[in-house]
Amino acid sequence: MNKIITLDEFILRRQKDFPFATGELTGLLRDIGVAAKIVNREVNKAGLLNILGVADAQNATGDTVQKLDLYANEKLIECLQNSGECCGIASEENEDFISIKGHDSKESKYVVVFDPLDGSSNIDVNVSVGTIFGIYHTLES
Repeated sequence: MNKIITLDEFILRRQKDFPFATGELTGLLRDIGVAAKIVNREVNKAGLLNILGVADAQNATGDTVQKLDLYANEKLIECLQNSGECCGIASEENEDFISIKGHDSKESKYVVVFDPLDGSSNIDVNVSVGTIFGIYHTLES
């Protein structure tokens, strides 16, 4: 029987394969994982919380924004600001790039781009939804 490995366990094990790893990317992936778990919990009970349906807005790409899109966007931004591993965010739900100041004079090295809840307009017909993200390392000065 195969042992179940959590996302955190997998990331920590893989970090050990790279002797030059500092743990910064590991922390960033942990933050994204936490946000995804929070969003998943709310998506599963969205009908009960009245966060289904259209939010009466359009995003930067012209798509109709769902209430769940706004919730997922807010949670991802919140979690990415926590550890100080992310210096900037670009989201499908925001027109402008969000710059994040480092914690304790820490120089963050990663920019995260994401669609907080891809497929959210189909959630009422029980179609899969998910978060799509990319992580980019900034150029060092």
